[in-house]
Amino acid sequence: QVQLAESGGALVQSGGSLELSCAASGKEFAIDRYVMFWYRLGSGNQREFVALIAPNGETNYGRDLKYRFVISRDKSKNTMYLQMNNLQPDDTAVYYCNTYQGESEYWGQGTQVTVSP
Repeated sequence: QVQLAESGGALVQSGGSLELSCAASGKEFAIDRYVMFWYRLGSGNQREFVALIAPNGETNYGRDLKYRFVISRDKSKNTMYLQMNNLQPDDTAVYYCNTYQGESEYWGQGTQVTVSP
């Protein structure tokens, strides 16, 4: 069993920055051994892929987010991060971290990011 806990969401003004965290725990679960994802669910109620980081460190981003967002991880803390810069109102959403272990899929409870104009 894997537990994921997001934190760091807040209300921020347009152009501001936030760093989200996703702390992972579970028996023998090491964050650098699995693909870790960030997704978000905005007002359109459609889940949107934000970013991923693979065990080898490769990263990938949704849409044009790579120009403003940076995904990273700290193996020693078993934690993944999402640095978000130049936030815009369209970034307002609940942000979730996600991973797969075998055929099991795990989600955190989400953290709310609200960007005011």
